[in-house]
Amino acid sequence: MNCLYYLAPTLVTTRQVSDDLHAAGVKDFFLHVVTRDESGLKQEHIHSSNYLETRDLVRDGLLGAAYGAVGGLIGAGLLKFFEPFGPDVPGFVYFIVVAVVTMFGSWVGGLTGIASENRKLLKFHDDLEAGKYLILIYARKRQGQAVKTMMRARHPESELVAVDRHFINPFRAVEAETQSP
Repeated sequence: MNCLYYLAPTLVTTRQVSDDLHAAGVKDFFLHVVTRDESGLKQEHIHSSNYLETRDLVRDGLLGAAYGAVGGLIGAGLLKFFEPFGPDVPGFVYFIVVAVVTMFGSWVGGLTGIASENRKLLKFHDDLEAGKYLILIYARKRQGQAVKTMMRARHPESELVAVDRHFINPFRAVEAETQSP
């Protein structure tokens, strides 16, 4: 499933795009709009984006968990090496140390991610600040071509700016897309 990124200049255009996409069979679940004007989307009944799309929660949470796991392994190794509680410490204690530090790292990473903008949207930060609307359309390959054709024909003012082959993968970069005539 691909995620098509379209940049629309106004709320009216975004409403028209949303209506046309619904008419073409795209459900709200597969259509999200990123903007600074959330109230305008609510008034127009347009499906807005969620935290997983706008924040780096998943990416930073996974990185935090990885750092925590490394820290937990180091801590368990030091605990085993120095034996501050004696040589008779059960093995599951080391597992608990690694698990707790990994969960703590994940929690701290998640909090960091909530506070930062999704790296996939950084390319569009200036456009969003200028009041434009970024439309994310999740489509299978067959449907994606139909969506591109419909958007070219009916909404030339909305520019196809990128395609993400795996939006769910937080470590994959967004590929710039050029509109073909």
